[in-house]
Amino acid sequence: MVNERKTAIVTGAASGIGRAMAIGLATSGIDVVAVDRAAGALTAVAASAGGLAGKFIAHQADLSQADSFEGIVQAALGISGRIDILVNNAGVGQASIKADQRRNPIRFWEITPEQWSRFLAVNATAPIMMVRAVVPHMLKANRGRVITVTTSLGTMVREGYLLYGSSKAAAESSMAVLAADLKGTGVTANVLVPGGVTNTGLVGDEAGDRAKMLQPEIMVPPLLWLVSDAAASVSGRRFIAADWDTSLPADRAAEKAGAPVAWLSIARMPIEPG
Repeated sequence: MVNERKTAIVTGAASGIGRAMAIGLATSGIDVVAVDRAAGALTAVAASAGGLAGKFIAHQADLSQADSFEGIVQAALGISGRIDILVNNAGVGQASIKADQRRNPIRFWEITPEQWSRFLAVNATAPIMMVRAVVPHMLKANRGRVITVTTSLGTMVREGYLLYGSSKAAAESSMAVLAADLKGTGVTANVLVPGGVTNTGLVGDEAGDRAKMLQPEIMVPPLLWLVSDAAASVSGRRFIAADWDTSLPADRAAEKAGAPVAWLSIARMPIEPG
C-alpha cells in the first residue's frame, strides 16, 4: 500500500517563522524534517512537537555549507521515500552584525567581504541549492511545492540594508525563474512573506515593541493553503501573510493576498530582437 502522507522540509525551523510553519504543517498531518544550525533549539522544538499528527524529525545543518543539502534530502526520503514540500525559510539578519542596526544603519562601505558572502550563502544561494537538491524527486513524482520566504520590497531597498535586502531580492528573483522553468511539471514555486516586522530573533531587540509586531503564526494559514490540493496549479506568485483574511474562503483570501512574484505585474520587459 502506497503511503500518501506528505513529507515537508522546513529550513530555519528552530525558532520564529520557521518554527511556526513547521509546527503548523505537522499539526495538519504532514511529516516534517525541521532543519536548523542551532542544534539545541532544534531539539527543544522537536520535543515540544511530540504528539502532533505528523512526524517531526530534527536535522541539524548549516546551509552555508555546500555538503549540507544532500543530507537534508536523505533525511526526508528516509521518512517515506518522498519529498512533497520544501519551505525555504532559513535566513541571517542584520542584527547579527550590529544589534542597533535599525537605529544605526550598516552603511555599505562598512560591510566586509566575509559578511557579504555569508548573507548571500544563506539568504540567496541556499534556497536555490535546496530546490536543486529536492526537485529531481519532485519531477519524478510529477508533483511538489516550493515556498520561499523573502521579504517586503521596502526592506530590499531600505537605507542600510544592503546585506539583507540584496540577498533576499536575489531569492525573490530566483523564485520567478524557478517558477518559469518548472511550468507544466506539476512542481510549483511561490513566495510567502509576513508583510512587516515580525516577532523573531532575526530583527533584534531594538526593533520595537514585540507585542505590536506581526507574530510568526500569521504565516501558517497561507502556507497550509499553498500546500493543499486547491493550490496545485498556483505558481509564480507572492503572498503577503498580513493580507490573508482568514474570515474569507481560502481562494478569496489568496486572491486578496497574492500578486505575481518579483513584481512582474509592473515590470517593463526588455525589448527582444526579432
